[in-house]
Amino acid sequence: QVQLVESGGGLVQPGGSLRLSCRASGFTFSRFAMRWYRQAPGKALEWVARVGNAVGDRSTYADSVRGRFTTSRDDAENTVYLQMNSLKPEDTALYCCNVYTSRDFWGQGTQVTVSS
Repeated sequence: QVQLVESGGGLVQPGGSLRLSCRASGFTFSRFAMRWYRQAPGKALEWVARVGNAVGDRSTYADSVRGRFTTSRDDAENTVYLQMNSLKPEDTALYCCNVYTSRDFWGQGTQVTVSS
């Protein structure tokens, strides 16, 4: 069955960096685009970034993170990454990865807290 396991979250000061990982299993990873979402307490789920599965399929980002976050993938490791730089307190949220194969699948999420 499809499994997505995120890691790499934690507490970081404003201006700091974190790299999140999402390791996938149960499907042919290289065939599918992967997405990152986040949800802050009391707020709606927000799409963050997408990395495609084809050469030339450029990654895309929400306006709120463009220029600060970078997503990438390692098909040999079945893993997608989210490099987050210049973090702000408003980036505090539970970050989840997502894939749509026959339906949406979600990981359990990893908490990112940006605070001094």
